[in-house]
Parts: sequence; C-alpha cells; structure tokens
Amino acid sequence: MGTWGIGPFDNDAAADFAAGLDEAGPERRVAMIRDVLVRTIDATGRLADADEAVAAAALVAAQCPGGEPVDPDDGPQEPMPAFPDQLRKLAGEALARIATDPCGPAPNWVDPDDAQQWQASLARLRTVLVPPPPTIPLFDVERPA
Repeated sequence: MGTWGIGPFDNDAAADFAAGLDEAGPERRVAMIRDVLVRTIDATGRLADADEAVAAAALVAAQCPGGEPVDPDDGPQEPMPAFPDQLRKLAGEALARIATDPCGPAPNWVDPDDAQQWQASLARLRTVLVPPPPTIPLFDVERPA
C-alpha cells in the first residue's frame, strides 16, 4: 500500500474508497460511509478498513460546523449527499478506535513527526465530529420576597 502524506485521502486504500464513492450512485454513498465506519468500530484484531474509515470520517466532518471541505483532487470528485446526524457519532467512534488501536495504522509510520501530525489530524477531525452540548435555556426565576 502506498502512502504519500498524512491527509485522509493520502494513501492507496482511501483513494480507492473515494473512487468507489464516485462510481456509486448518490443513494448508495451514505450506506458505503456507514458500512466502513461500523466495520471499523466492530473490528476485532487488525483494522483492515482503517484508512477508508479515516477518509469516511473526513467526509462526514466536512459537513459539520467547523469542518474542512475535502479537496476533490484528493477525495471524491462527485458531490456527497447530506449525511444523517448519526454518522457524526459513528465517525467519531471509528476515529477513536483507530487512534488508540495498537494494530491500526498509527504504529506504521516510519517518521515519528509524520505519526504525530497524522494523530493530530485525527484529533482535529474528532473535535469537529463531537456535537456541541445541548444548550440549556436560562430562565429568570423570581425569588420569593
């Protein structure tokens, strides 16, 4: 497998995943994203789909407030449908699994600086994917005299 950078689509597996999304009909893209995230969350042993899950999470994060758009030169060229809110949680869980798994891609980086930058990029994606806490309205409560 080739890796040429730390970005979510900077490896062969993620590039192939992006091409698969482009080839799939718009109605199938949400299911493809969901499937790779769930497979990663539920995986035991080696995380076979980790690179694709990072790419999927980046696509979900791109639709969240504060998310960075995915460059069509790197990721899918076809527009993505609006993703349901449940994918945010799945994407965050998949990234947490990848970031902490000793069998995942994290230990594969030869250059420690690249490994740190890659981990930082996962952390940024996770921050975007965490939904903001619900706001609790503050009421003016009159105190008895």
